[in-house]
Amino acid sequence: MITVKIKKENKEVKQILFTGHALYEDLGKDIVCAGASAILTTTVDAILKYDKKALKYTIEEDVLVKILKTDKIINLLIDNMIDLLKELSDDYPKNIRVREDEEK
Repeated sequence: MITVKIKKENKEVKQILFTGHALYEDLGKDIVCAGASAILTTTVDAILKYDKKALKYTIEEDVLVKILKTDKIINLLIDNMIDLLKELSDDYPKNIRVREDEEK
């Protein structure tokens, strides 16, 4: 299962961690993994085109995205990504889970 952990501080997203594998289908045929990857990649690319210093990400076994700057557009793109991931999770609850943690 893919787990998406969203860390918020004062209602703003500060970090997003993607871990695991969807295991919906064999490698290369997994539509859940492809969907999650497309959502993540499109959002990260859009934010970096808008502002190169707005976020940092690392890709190892897991993917960690750290939000360094926010404004109306960046927040809109992040919120859209989270909504799309939640929709994917609603359609494939055995393969992807989205969890939000709020810190004050």
